[in-house]
Amino acid sequence: MTITAADIKIGMCIEMDGKTFIVVDFQHCKPGKGPAFVRSKLKNLENGYVLEKTFSSVSQKLEQVRVERRPYQFTYEDDLGAHFMHTETFEEINIDKNLIDNYDLMADGQIVEVMFHTEKETVLSAELPPVLDMEVTYTEPGIKGDTASTNSLKPATVNTGATVRVPLFVNTGDKIRVDSRTREYKERIR
Repeated sequence: MTITAADIKIGMCIEMDGKTFIVVDFQHCKPGKGPAFVRSKLKNLENGYVLEKTFSSVSQKLEQVRVERRPYQFTYEDDLGAHFMHTETFEEINIDKNLIDNYDLMADGQIVEVMFHTEKETVLSAELPPVLDMEVTYTEPGIKGDTASTNSLKPATVNTGATVRVPLFVNTGDKIRVDSRTREYKERIR
């Protein structure tokens, strides 16, 4: 489907130069003098690189890619990549680990949203849920007096083997909530 640069939105997939990109950010600019333009950040879904692109004319034509998001459950990993099973049809697929942001935060049995190119029926990317509940398997012990108001952070290893930064009062065995996109600590779960 053909669209104009003025129609792009965050999360939309477009095709340029034979490659598929997802719109990460955009800004419609209308200067006082001269024509309007669209400044955008596009993520290449084949290799993960983010590119900044300015479309000089808002009437510039782009090709929108139709995508479909489907729920898959992570089952195991081997030399071919990460293996997933569709939660309803039980169809199995394998996905290159490079197509999954923050892959090391994914636990066994984790449900992810896999994005497919509907015309080619190929996998474009897999996204973890925005917030993950994890257990701290190792961190340096907290010191008496370290409170929630302290802005200092320390490294902590979680149940997936990944390392995240947590406040000083978090201890081994605590359950925490982590933002899967930024790897930031959100809160401790009681």
